[in-house]
Amino acid sequence: MTLDEIFGLYNYWVVICLMMTGFYIVIARKNLIKTVIGLNVFQTSVVLLYITMGKVTGGTAPIIPPEIAAQHGEHHEHSTAHSTAHSTAHMTADAPHLDHATEHGHEAVTPLTQHADHVHQTASAMADHSTELIYSNPLPSVLMLTAIVVGIATTALALALIVRISEDYGTIEEDEILLIDQRDSSH
Repeated sequence: MTLDEIFGLYNYWVVICLMMTGFYIVIARKNLIKTVIGLNVFQTSVVLLYITMGKVTGGTAPIIPPEIAAQHGEHHEHSTAHSTAHSTAHMTADAPHLDHATEHGHEAVTPLTQHADHVHQTASAMADHSTELIYSNPLPSVLMLTAIVVGIATTALALALIVRISEDYGTIEEDEILLIDQRDSSH
């Protein structure tokens, strides 16, 4: 592995450093507020990891560009107008021909089959245009937005519990709280 390959993965190195820093803060510190901060640093590393995995170099948001949508709209309007005019003119005239075509084993062409062909051609044209575009995956970003909201709620709850513990015990140091609990349980 060359240095360019190692430094090319700098996002993952940042994730590893943040994750290990958060993990160290959680295990090494006995202060409850520092423990909550360590958990938040750890969560930030996980969010960064998922966002990094979802990003594609040169990728864009998975939204159909306006020029492709406009081409699709113009093609659809022209086809719909033609198909509507054709179907109203031949709706009643097609019924006898449908029976005749079906009896002789031929495929009957109806406005419905013409519309289906048009939809297939439009989808093929859009697929040709979309192959030129590279899309980033939006799912990791969406999941991480949810994780951030849950993380904020969890942090708020943890801080509220720490305030309550501080009121009851007079400290937020885990060692002191355990000593107070042991002393109270022995009496």
